[in-house]
Amino acid sequence: MTTKVFTIQPNKRLRAVEEIMKWAHVRHVPVVDERGRLVGIVSHRDLMGAAISTLQVRISEVERLQHNAAVEVRQLMHFPTATIGPDERVQRAAHLMRSLKIGCLPVLEDQHLVGIVTEADLLHIVEELPDASLALRI
Repeated sequence: MTTKVFTIQPNKRLRAVEEIMKWAHVRHVPVVDERGRLVGIVSHRDLMGAAISTLQVRISEVERLQHNAAVEVRQLMHFPTATIGPDERVQRAAHLMRSLKIGCLPVLEDQHLVGIVTEADLLHIVEELPDASLALRI
């Protein structure tokens, strides 16, 4: 679990999410209300879906930035299909993420965001396994 989570509020703009993702090198940004409670999540895939592609329409970089500055986070965020508690087993997190086809799980304690489990976190755990348990035969 990653406990240093970069968050954003729903009234912020698409451009702000884009900057957070670039600066922090993350692909998921939880959306929280003024009390720190989870209200949604924005993924890099959501960002790409909301962006104007320069491949489809001939627009300038200025126009693209203006578009991103006009769209609010609440317009593209989605509420997570699942969350997990901080004391859950890693296998449960992996199962939920794989079965629901999601790239992260917000970690909630008493309805407050305390962390996030991402695919990268799970890969890090696999890297730390003893060599004997790394056989790829299924």
